[in-house]
Amino acid sequence: MATGGKGEDAGGGGMSGLLLIFAIFGIMYFLLIRPQQKRQKDVKQMQSSLRVGDRVTTSGGIHGTIAAVSDNTVSIKVAEKVKIEVDRSAIAGIISPGAGASK
Repeated sequence: MATGGKGEDAGGGGMSGLLLIFAIFGIMYFLLIRPQQKRQKDVKQMQSSLRVGDRVTTSGGIHGTIAAVSDNTVSIKVAEKVKIEVDRSAIAGIISPGAGASK
């Protein structure tokens, strides 16, 4: 009977181990994967709402004012008579929306 009791404990341990793995996966999802998906959604929304006159910064660290917007690219004025064209995906953030339009 003593050996039979140990065999039953081992089977129960396997089930609790499986439960532990699922619990760890659930925690990883809510701590790592879900926040990243939310961040990507916010960045995509910001990039789709770009307008002429917005002050922006690129992923390379270039600051400027949006001079023109097309489907996939944005023209940024970085200095007097200096414009560069970058992909929308290169825009990292809006510094102050509409700052150029109020001048």
